[in-house]
Amino acid sequence: MDNSVILKISNLSKSFGPVAALRSVDLELRRGEVHAIAGENGAGKSTLMKIIDGILRPDSGEIFIDGKLVSISSPTEAQKLGIGFVHQEIALCPDVSVAENIFMGVTNTSKALLMRYAELKARASTILKQLGDIDSSALVGVLSISQQQLVEIAKALTLDCRILIFDEPTAALTEREAKILFEIIHRLADKGIAIIYISHRMAEIFDNCDRVTVLRDGQHITTRDIKETTPEQVVAAMVGRIIDKLYPEKQRDDEKSREIILEVANLSEKTRFRDVSFQLAKGEILGLGGLIGAGRSEIVKGICRLEGDVTGAVALHGQALSLVNYGDSIDAGIVYLSEDRKGDGLFLDMSIASNISALAVEQVASRLGLIDDAFETQRAEELGRRLTLKCGHVGQPVSALSGGNQQKVAIAKMLSVEPKVIFLDEPTRGVDVGAKAEIHRILRDLARAGVGVVVISSELPELIGICDRVLVVREGRITGEVTGEKMTEENIMYLASIADERPHAS
Repeated sequence: MDNSVILKISNLSKSFGPVAALRSVDLELRRGEVHAIAGENGAGKSTLMKIIDGILRPDSGEIFIDGKLVSISSPTEAQKLGIGFVHQEIALCPDVSVAENIFMGVTNTSKALLMRYAELKARASTILKQLGDIDSSALVGVLSISQQQLVEIAKALTLDCRILIFDEPTAALTEREAKILFEIIHRLADKGIAIIYISHRMAEIFDNCDRVTVLRDGQHITTRDIKETTPEQVVAAMVGRIIDKLYPEKQRDDEKSREIILEVANLSEKTRFRDVSFQLAKGEILGLGGLIGAGRSEIVKGICRLEGDVTGAVALHGQALSLVNYGDSIDAGIVYLSEDRKGDGLFLDMSIASNISALAVEQVASRLGLIDDAFETQRAEELGRRLTLKCGHVGQPVSALSGGNQQKVAIAKMLSVEPKVIFLDEPTRGVDVGAKAEIHRILRDLARAGVGVVVISSELPELIGICDRVLVVREGRITGEVTGEKMTEENIMYLASIADERPHAS
């Protein structure tokens, strides 16, 4: 084996029942390189990484580290071999401190009778200084999703790794936090640590990686030097086809309506946002842009009465609403799709059909108050066809689906109540490029069908590509609006981070 190769995967296969997740996959990872693994959800990326980390055992194939055949039977064994894994799904204990979470593995194996809290806090603070301003003594449960992701990364940095796997690490990070992470990744690579980087974001792959391997349908499709390929070629290899329309056609001039679906006036909450006013017209997709923490999600949750002591007026089709809680919002036809689909949006262990009917169980109940399984299944299948949901049957658990199809189930749950307005918070986070294009099409179809659509996204190309108009939020206030030719990344970032107001143009 070439001395530059630290990890070699040879002819690896893994099946779950009749489904082949990996089929004779080969992979070589070199010391000091940042190697991207790309592929649609369901391509086999996570299965391959879980085998490398000892979470799963392969059905066949071999793994070599430094030229020696190894058998990785558990994550503990993987760590002994110098393998660390930063998972996309956050797995922290919310009721203990950041420091305790970072060193939980060390603490569990320690023979000391008492925990040295001051020492843990000091060591954790040293690591966290590289990543951001996080109090090592704070309870994890009070942190934002992006801060929790940084704690997950900090955990991995405490390990003496030779191979470090990052699975969609920037999905919940701000642009500044992501930049810091990439600086750390490059420093680790300079020290000879081999990095496996999984991402759906082509810009990240091409800005930070040395090589890219594409998986599709559980098979190795290609491995290329970044300098010798293009994002378009990688995407084509991922999906087996050319995606030339990631975003559907926007609202045409002749489609624009003066009919106002939703009007929000002087919406305020004591600490998180103030004096928020805007209108949503029929047929348009309205975007909410701004930095993470600016108050975008809080504003939407305030409108839906999901949280906060909110004042101000909300009107739907010209009729003032009296909303006290989220149940009132649903009854009025205003629904919210959470950015955390697995934590707040879906019941992973329940069936697709049960998830879809969760917002309006009474609609699928019989006169005796029992669930009419046949009717629930029928409605779920109808919505599934409408959203091109890919599944075996609607009785299977949501956890068995890819990320893109899980998101379609979450959207179907919103549509089951026939909403008049739907707020979608980071609707394509952690979703592959093919599923993104499908979700964008779904949102445009909803808008054209008369549903009010509001999208929160931290991906500026997505906001610009899918929205007809973008309102920018900064420190709990709307600082401006961009439309038409003025809808650029530069103008959105200007309003999000610098100016109090900048003229907009259509």
